[in-house]
Amino acid sequence: MKNKPGYRSFLFLLLVFILSNCHTRTKTVWLDELDISNADQATGIARSNQSMWQTPLTIAGDTFKRGVGTHASGILRINLDGKTEYFSTMVGIDDSAPQNELAQASAEFIIIGDNKVLWKSGIMHGGDKALKTEVNTKGIKSLILCIDHCGDGISGDRTNWVNARFVFHGDTPYTIKRPKEAEYILTPPEPKIPRINAPYIHGARPGNPFLFNLPISGERPLNITAKNLPKSLHLDAQTGIITGTAPNTGEYIITVTAENKYGKDTHDITIKSGNKISLTPPMGWNSWNVFGADIDDKKIREIADAMVELGLPKYGYTYINIDDGWQGKRGGKYNAIMPNEKFPDMKNLVEYIHKKGLKIGIYSSPWVQTFAGYIGGSADTPDGKINKSERRTGAYSFAENDVKQWCEWGFDYLKYDWVTNDVKNTSEMSKLLAHSGRDIVFSISNAAPFDLANKWAKLTNAWRTTGDIHDSWCSMTTIGFLQDKWQPYAGPGHWNDPDMLIVGKVGWGDEIRTTGLSPNEQYTHITLWSILAAPLLIGCDLRLIDDFTLNLLKNNEVIAVNQDPAGIQGHRVYFDEEKQIEVWARPLNDGSWAIGLFNLGEEQQSISITWDKLSISGKQIVRNLWKQKDMGIFDNGYTANVPSHGTIFIKITPYK
Repeated sequence: MKNKPGYRSFLFLLLVFILSNCHTRTKTVWLDELDISNADQATGIARSNQSMWQTPLTIAGDTFKRGVGTHASGILRINLDGKTEYFSTMVGIDDSAPQNELAQASAEFIIIGDNKVLWKSGIMHGGDKALKTEVNTKGIKSLILCIDHCGDGISGDRTNWVNARFVFHGDTPYTIKRPKEAEYILTPPEPKIPRINAPYIHGARPGNPFLFNLPISGERPLNITAKNLPKSLHLDAQTGIITGTAPNTGEYIITVTAENKYGKDTHDITIKSGNKISLTPPMGWNSWNVFGADIDDKKIREIADAMVELGLPKYGYTYINIDDGWQGKRGGKYNAIMPNEKFPDMKNLVEYIHKKGLKIGIYSSPWVQTFAGYIGGSADTPDGKINKSERRTGAYSFAENDVKQWCEWGFDYLKYDWVTNDVKNTSEMSKLLAHSGRDIVFSISNAAPFDLANKWAKLTNAWRTTGDIHDSWCSMTTIGFLQDKWQPYAGPGHWNDPDMLIVGKVGWGDEIRTTGLSPNEQYTHITLWSILAAPLLIGCDLRLIDDFTLNLLKNNEVIAVNQDPAGIQGHRVYFDEEKQIEVWARPLNDGSWAIGLFNLGEEQQSISITWDKLSISGKQIVRNLWKQKDMGIFDNGYTANVPSHGTIFIKITPYK
């Protein structure tokens, strides 16, 4: 039987409807079903269906079964194919975050599509009800879920994306990491001719043992002389290591000359003998960011060997600092903390480091137990046993016992670590170290309270302004760009410490890996820490260092900014929230300025600095510090194209 025309038309329309319906049928994927290990955040890890604190997702008393717990600041990048209909979510501060008057968590949620802001929550606080949004994502290929920390410096901004889902009819959305650019080296190779590098000033206390390794680069052998060197000091003409006893109170300007077959260099070095040490930010290496508590005598010696072989002391790197994990039980002549089996002869290790012209640091805490579970300064445990759940400061202090032992061993640096830092324990240790008979740099950790900043500046040489840093963009930038409020308290002898460097191979005692920072981000990291007059404590495995990382660490002009004798911390000059642009500047001892143009955005941008923002005028010579190249003479300002997550670091000097 033949089909009737009307029946054929019906079949045709039905087929069109079916095909059309198949094409437009939408699917759903929940955010918590995606790979959220690609999230970048200031601390911790993102978690599916629980808060970052591993508690149920709860916002203002309301509990949600689905979602992702994160932390501000944080970024989650999602790749779309242009066929996603919309993204819907509810957002808010998790109830596990601080919600008291002194430290109320706050954050702003931002959704960005193809580099355009699609939605902002506005600033939300702990206790605010969850806010719902639905964002049209048709045609969008890249979606970024951002959480801004709002610049208040309060830690614990635990944030939630709940009931978050994508509705789509193409490929399933998936998360990605930000693509890394290839490594690129900007700084020219080290010249063979001698060059006397910063620091050009050194503080000491009269009558104390003296050790200063003159930072001189250039091909060896060298012949080094020092005019006007105090009689109590001795210079090794081949190594440039000055030893002896610090002279009487006063300022001694010595003229150092270094010469080899290619030429010579001469520079004045000032020795200030008095009650201040650490006149420039400490430079060196610390064990925590690579080894965690998994340290031993052999590793410390190998790192010291590597530091010398790599030539880092030629650029001012001085300290080899042993972090948590060396402690055994209390005992010995002073009933002090003795080293555990990993460090069989601490005095011998110290002497080994000193013979290389380096200094050495040690770690302790006024707590009964340290963060890594080792004995602290208030624990009296001759059998080596402590209550593993007890960290608070004990009834008795053995600080005097421990300081005597550290001095007998010959240590030069103390990292004193507890939360929250208190004035009582800080004052006690400060006085003991000042009268110990050794120049021991006193650094306190962790996250010293800002309301006592004036106390830390008087009692310590460095104080941690933040929690621990991690090798992520969000961690580094959250820490670095929140340092402005601390600026008035930094200066010669006392420094704000935004934590150790996260370049090179790191690991925190786990598998050693390449830092999570991209090359651009690492240039930003070192530039910002130099402008901040921050301690430059390398946190990577020096035995595995590559050319890129070594080049980052050995730019003498960048280091000279960090080690500038005026000791003025840089400050924020300009901030554009929409474009994610930061401009920071630091006045230098010679009347010039160091300026960082920072692009925190996702695409290359043009960034400018005008002289009026620095309250200066007239022609200025602009020099690119990473390239060590003069860029020209400019009348009113300077503009440069800055790569995404990168920086242009310049020095401007009045043209005469």
